[in-house]
Amino acid sequence: MEKDLYKLSNFNYDLPKNLIAQEPLKERDSSRLLVINRKDNSIRETIFKDIIGLLNEGDILVLNDTRVIKAKLIGKTKTGGKIEILLLKEKEKGIWETLVMPGKRAKLGEKISFGKEGFSATIIDKTLQGGRVFEFFPKDFTSCLDELGKPPLPHYIKKEIDDFEKYQTIYSKKEGAVAAPTAGLHFTRKLMSQIKEKGINIVYITLHCGLATFRPVKCEDIREHKMDSEAITISKDAANAINEAKDKGSRIIAVGTTSVRSLEAASFLNPEGKFHVKDKIFETNFYITPGYKFKIVDALITNFHTPLSTNLVLVSSFCGQQLTQKAYAYAKKANFRFFSFGDAMFIV
Repeated sequence: MEKDLYKLSNFNYDLPKNLIAQEPLKERDSSRLLVINRKDNSIRETIFKDIIGLLNEGDILVLNDTRVIKAKLIGKTKTGGKIEILLLKEKEKGIWETLVMPGKRAKLGEKISFGKEGFSATIIDKTLQGGRVFEFFPKDFTSCLDELGKPPLPHYIKKEIDDFEKYQTIYSKKEGAVAAPTAGLHFTRKLMSQIKEKGINIVYITLHCGLATFRPVKCEDIREHKMDSEAITISKDAANAINEAKDKGSRIIAVGTTSVRSLEAASFLNPEGKFHVKDKIFETNFYITPGYKFKIVDALITNFHTPLSTNLVLVSSFCGQQLTQKAYAYAKKANFRFFSFGDAMFIV
């Protein structure tokens, strides 16, 4: 029976294409919010901006302040073949792990040009996951990326956005992500101000969303899936605020699965026998599956995730599989908007 808990099929579901949000709402906080209570298995819906009434004075709201870079580049091979490159991680200055399409054109030693004099890249290696390692010239090509790079929108979003800021949280600050921490897209400056006025402490951590965020699980036993590592920063001030709140019994509310993984990966048992988080800069491939005992996070704000994703596995681990499936079935029937630009859940 325990093995059935980890079957891949438990994390798959059908979704009509018309429920996949293709663009953000004009007013970010006007999205719908499904409130899920784990204590009584209840589900109800409201509007995201009304979440202020569900937050309590003393709560800690943990946000991921990563900022998405224009990580998608379109280049040409020597023979003129088009190639699409998605930057994933800078291994060292000018050396990047990437995903490429089509892979058959991405041969070792191939030089790629980008239509700007002096800006090119050479394929110098392959990754274990089937990607490529590029050496870029110049090594610092930030200005070239700003000029020629495109927003790395997920494959299920077919519509181009007219403003890159629509794929950024309003509090995005530290560049390095190749996917947005989408739960945070619902917050507005007005709502953030109201949250602070109510006595809720807002804390920022950083996880640069990379390949781990969107690589689907394919193993029949989900525990066998290997997560890619991502960079995390938790400052001393952030850790102190979280740990003081834990000691007081206040709720730690994570905004997004990236915040959950960051906090749980940094958790430790202190000498008093309480779970705290360490302030540190580190990389982790921490993977949360059903049965995991959450040590830091008490509540979660998150979007509706793609089938077979590690994010859906995490949400199911936090909420419980049956309640998660009940919530997703409700959202589908009620025509909620799904995925990156879609509606949200608040799991308490």
